[in-house]
Amino acid sequence: MLRKLLIAVLIVSTATFGIVPTAFACPFCSAQQMTLSEEMKSNDLTVICKLINRPQNVAADAPPEASECTFEVITALKGEEHLARQPGAAKPYKVKILYFGEQPIGTKFLAFGIDPTNLAWGTPVVMNDRSIAYTSQLLKLPESGADRLAFFQNYFEDEDPLLAADAYDEFAKAPYSDLVALKDRMPREKLLKWVTDPNVTTSRKRLYLCMLSVCGKPEDLPLLEALVKNDDRSVRTSLDATIGCYLALKGVDGMPLVEDLFLKNADSEYTDTYSAIMALRFIGQETQTIPRDRLIQAMRHMLERPKLADLIIPDLTRWQDWTVVDKLVHLFKSADPESSWVRVPVVNYLRACPLPEAQKHLEELAKIDPDAIRRAALFFPAAGATPPASAVRSGEVK
Repeated sequence: MLRKLLIAVLIVSTATFGIVPTAFACPFCSAQQMTLSEEMKSNDLTVICKLINRPQNVAADAPPEASECTFEVITALKGEEHLARQPGAAKPYKVKILYFGEQPIGTKFLAFGIDPTNLAWGTPVVMNDRSIAYTSQLLKLPESGADRLAFFQNYFEDEDPLLAADAYDEFAKAPYSDLVALKDRMPREKLLKWVTDPNVTTSRKRLYLCMLSVCGKPEDLPLLEALVKNDDRSVRTSLDATIGCYLALKGVDGMPLVEDLFLKNADSEYTDTYSAIMALRFIGQETQTIPRDRLIQAMRHMLERPKLADLIIPDLTRWQDWTVVDKLVHLFKSADPESSWVRVPVVNYLRACPLPEAQKHLEELAKIDPDAIRRAALFFPAAGATPPASAVRSGEVK
């Protein structure tokens, strides 16, 4: 039930009612944290500093400020004017920061500060010469675009975890159009290596597969097809992006394989089927590789699997496939306790459907399950049609 609630909230509300989510460079990825660039923007000061003194033998009951260490600012990347205004300020600037680490005196750090009138510092991050050089370039980069991403892709799988993570997050948050514009500069050979490397994390493999969907070549298809067919669960953790990449390069000719393995196949596990649906959404929304009608045709196979049919009804609604009204009405009427969650998506489909029979069906279905009508109106009030008058009169819809 939790699965269904999450899908309803995250997918149905956006897909059914035209609320278009931001397109990211990797629609299969999620950023892990704020990027260093975002940290710089959100703070008043950004400095490279070094530890020059730490208090000794601090009592356990001492106030926090007793543990403040002294740092000397090496470079102010942002906000030096605020340092100059601090009481007793003089170069080289010295600041007090709460730090409980064990790094030796002389270690270099990245530190962010807020509120220049009452300066407060966050926990400093240990840096080395490479990470300092990296961070020093960030404010000089274009705000967006392929040139910005070109800088970060040089740090994929970097030996410094900080840089590798930041590069990934930059891509995960960038517009998909920027990824497409980077096509001719992508490190295709490295991407092919990383997507099969068991030491590369799933989230990063998804990104690299999404990049391959842009820069890949026909000769990459045997590898991708083998990954799609591979039933090893450790490989299938990135199945959504794998299928998306495969279809982006294979086109219409790749559809039968995906349909047979994951959509028509009633024995396909839920996670695999959902991965295939996510891939079809990606192809339909972000590429022109496969005609929309062909994707809809594939989605309709899920209507033969009532327990999972709710996964694709929002897609049929968003893509305005009004050819399955009767089928969806039947699914509503025949729903059992294991497929009853199909009813709200069916109601939302009918509310958005412009065909005259849609409203008549809503009137009919309101008599069968008025609570489904009420839930649809309550959680998805932006649907295209009003609730049936009979449901309103009965008090089921407020």
